[in-house]
Amino acid sequence: MSRPSPPFAAETAVVLVAAGRGTRMGGGLAKQWRPLGGGTVLSQTIAAFRRAGLERIVLVIHPDDRARAESFGLPLVEGGATRADSVRNALEALTESPPDLVLIHDAARPLASPALIRAVLDATATHGAAAPAVPVTDALWRGADGIVTGTQPRDGLFRAQTPQGFRFDAILSAHRAGDGDAADDVEVARAAGIDVWITPGDDENLKLTYPIDFERAEAILSKRQSIEGQTMDVRLGNGFDVHAFTEGDHVWLCGVKLPHDRALLGHSDADVGMHALTDAIYGALAEGDIGRHFPPSDPQWKGAASHIFLRHAGDLARSRGYAITSADVTLICERPKIGPHAEAMRAALAEILQIDVARVSVKATTSERLGFTGREEGIAAIATATLVSP
Repeated sequence: MSRPSPPFAAETAVVLVAAGRGTRMGGGLAKQWRPLGGGTVLSQTIAAFRRAGLERIVLVIHPDDRARAESFGLPLVEGGATRADSVRNALEALTESPPDLVLIHDAARPLASPALIRAVLDATATHGAAAPAVPVTDALWRGADGIVTGTQPRDGLFRAQTPQGFRFDAILSAHRAGDGDAADDVEVARAAGIDVWITPGDDENLKLTYPIDFERAEAILSKRQSIEGQTMDVRLGNGFDVHAFTEGDHVWLCGVKLPHDRALLGHSDADVGMHALTDAIYGALAEGDIGRHFPPSDPQWKGAASHIFLRHAGDLARSRGYAITSADVTLICERPKIGPHAEAMRAALAEILQIDVARVSVKATTSERLGFTGREEGIAAIATATLVSP
């Protein structure tokens, strides 16, 4: 569905700070790359700004994440030693074609609503700098060694959020003059004498810091999808593919290598199941088929692993604000037997698409010895993919 752009959108750039490692979250994967709502945290954050009508987005990344981040097709800037350094790197990159306004946002806040983003943008255009915040309503204590040692008045206290908006030239100058160490960009701005207008924040605009935050975020996304069910953009795509047998000793099916007395013939690794699912996702996006994105006339794709194609399709969907909510593949063949390997295939596809395995189905049928699959001349596959954008 089309979404109107807010005033000033054409003159606004968005900086998404996604260079952190998220040590408090635990585990080996940085939180911006963890699954959330059928996509990843970062893909949900990108989608939030696109739903608000903002398209000029710069990603600030850790150097180790470049290969992952390139799939979004957005400008990439490597982060620095501190958050302030990372933001300054992005602002310097924007000087090649400077915007009038800039919104700076933590990638670990994937639930910013279009209304909140637009309110910050409007206030920035009016006041020169603005940021959302939530008034502190709980009693505040001071403590030491597990004991309450005092209280703190809460009058005039706020919990800061992002995105934080600024006139581009003003915040660039402020970062250039700063010492590279600040909690957020409001602190950098205030140190440079810039007054920052407070706009209403949102309790749902939470920053994912601990594992329990993911549970709450999933619940919020589920609630939003339920409430907005009448306006959700739901897309279905289907794919069909066939590959003939040739000489060989194994086949690749849905990302799993199976021993067999024949191989499948194709320009790539001939993973017929993965090709059908890739085309289903492209179809839901009205993006043609694999051949449009990876032409067989291009020698670099000869013998390529099919997960490259499927990952590209999944990343393309997420970059446009869609979550892959269902992926269903049916393999049509007499042999090899698919049943013993179906769970491994589901897991492989789910990992490539970065979605929960519960959203992936792999099953098989025969053609009752009829046709080319019945004569064991090849394998066919059909697939259906469901994409949802709230």
